[in-house]
Amino acid sequence: MLITRRWFTVASSAVLSAGLLLSGAVHAQATETPDVLIKRLSTEVLDSIRADKSIQSGDTSKVIALVDTKIMPNVNFARMTASAVGRSWRSATPEQQKRLQEEFKILLVRTYSGALSEVRDQTIAMKPLRAAPEDTEVVVRSEIKGRGDPIQLDYRMEKSPTGWKIYDLNVLGVWLVETYRAQFAQEINANGVDGLISKLAERNKSAKKA
Repeated sequence: MLITRRWFTVASSAVLSAGLLLSGAVHAQATETPDVLIKRLSTEVLDSIRADKSIQSGDTSKVIALVDTKIMPNVNFARMTASAVGRSWRSATPEQQKRLQEEFKILLVRTYSGALSEVRDQTIAMKPLRAAPEDTEVVVRSEIKGRGDPIQLDYRMEKSPTGWKIYDLNVLGVWLVETYRAQFAQEINANGVDGLISKLAERNKSAKKA
């Protein structure tokens, strides 16, 4: 399935909204319910994007800095990458797993840097959370409202000792991890895990030059 620019525009807002970590807010995150957390962070990060002309213009260095300092502490990126790679992740060496995470991260960041320029007047509307207090994994459902029809936006989240973490996103009915898993599986079947790493690195280098 091809991932459209509109999908990435919404997905970029989702990842950034979900991942914003304000200094001094770790304790608050650990005690917030996942839907309250998503609502608060979504509002804060959308305000930050609208206030930063560099991010709106697609400044990759600013996006990378935002990812490293604000987003990654709130995403279980190891689990996200492992799920995208699929069963081959278990047989990959620690060095291969490290490279896969690095290249996958760069791929997502460079894709999002172009899409962020389209973030303007969107707002987040949360749907009722269907979860029991003892649940350690939940799906938080929401909609992005702005121009045009509301857009479905769901988060798969897990409870950790430091708060809820995101490990997958559903945008416009498409789960990010499942989409990449299908693409990655084709490359792994043809050229193995090293082939996938090389393919991702080549794609990232081409994007950087462009």
